Amino acid sequence: MKSQLGADEARFLLEAQINGELPDERGRFGPFGGRYVPETLVPAFERLEEGVRRYLHDREFQHDYRRELREWVGRPTALSHAPQLSERWGTDVWLKREDLAHTGAHKINNAIGQALLAKRLGAKRVIAETGAGQHGVASAAACARVGLPCSVYMGAVDIERQAPNVDRMNRLGAEVVAVETGDKTLRAAIDEALRNWVTDPSGIYYLLGSAVGAHPYPYLVRELQSVIGLEARQQMISQAGGLPDVVFACVGGGSNAIGLFYPLLADDIELVGVEAGGTGDGLGENAATLATGTPGVLQGSYTMILQDGDGQVQETHSISAGLDYSGVGPEHALLQATGRVRYVSASDDESLAALEELCETEGILTALETSHAYAAARKWSQENPGKRVLIGNSGRGDKDMPTLTKYPARIRTHARA
Repeated sequence: MKSQLGADEARFLLEAQINGELPDERGRFGPFGGRYVPETLVPAFERLEEGVRRYLHDREFQHDYRRELREWVGRPTALSHAPQLSERWGTDVWLKREDLAHTGAHKINNAIGQALLAKRLGAKRVIAETGAGQHGVASAAACARVGLPCSVYMGAVDIERQAPNVDRMNRLGAEVVAVETGDKTLRAAIDEALRNWVTDPSGIYYLLGSAVGAHPYPYLVRELQSVIGLEARQQMISQAGGLPDVVFACVGGGSNAIGLFYPLLADDIELVGVEAGGTGDGLGENAATLATGTPGVLQGSYTMILQDGDGQVQETHSISAGLDYSGVGPEHALLQATGRVRYVSASDDESLAALEELCETEGILTALETSHAYAAARKWSQENPGKRVLIGNSGRGDKDMPTLTKYPARIRTHARA
């Protein structure tokens, strides 16, 4: 699809994107997005869209949302200079620290916003899906905050590799539902959550965790996550003395990346999204949707997806549960098609090495998802010395310890003084 956009159309769409005119009234980001859902869910989506139009930018809703971000989530999150990485890489490295937000990742920005919306829409129960577990934890915490029961659907594979977050969800009062169908990861969890929503679309609110799915979710999640980029832009000017030359963020569904990128689209900054390169280039070996995918419909949205020649959605692989997804948000598909954002991939091995380097140099255990962005930023820095680099540190790595224990860190010896 990206090759079918002419230069004039790409410029027009990018200008509309920068001016906040997308998605359009059909929920489209250029050729991408829209709403492809079963007839039984149409009323629920229409009700949600009406609620988003009514409440999202309402003064009272925004007052409540911003208060929760400030007093409960802990925003603004810090912008940290990384002096040791800067010395190693030869660039000026800065980190937007979403790992310091309540529950340990950017997911809480979206979860508390949608929980407040669910309350206003009169929902009796909230359901959510999760891959790495961070959205599940955030949803559980946000629902506890507003007083709504919560059920979280999670693939059986992800439950095994994200055990700490499963325990956190349970302790926060959520029911964790193991999904044994399909690939038993994030895609299967979303499918199962949608099936449950159909059973009671008026009483259930589906708190979707990423900028994916049918309209209005990609727009709603983008608006709630844009606080990341708005803060980062102001902080870079005040703390670093100017905007970065380049910004890196990891991309699975793409919520942390669109939240960081969207407020920076009009600036003369290179934007780089980093997908999961896994163990190879073949289908089933990675989750690099924008690098290797083709256009198609997945879970209600027309976007770039990983599919075979017959249009069958393929299973993916990534060491990081949160990037292990067969699609990507439609807004990212558009940003690739217009050329405004460049998308690359980092392998499992490269990401593990980047995670270890960050631990050694800056004392930060980042999430395996985020480590993909560090791997790509390190490679870029080698080719662009002296530049200013901003990395979206989307979450902390405590949740990944069950996986990391399978890849022991190098044994180090320190001589006594």
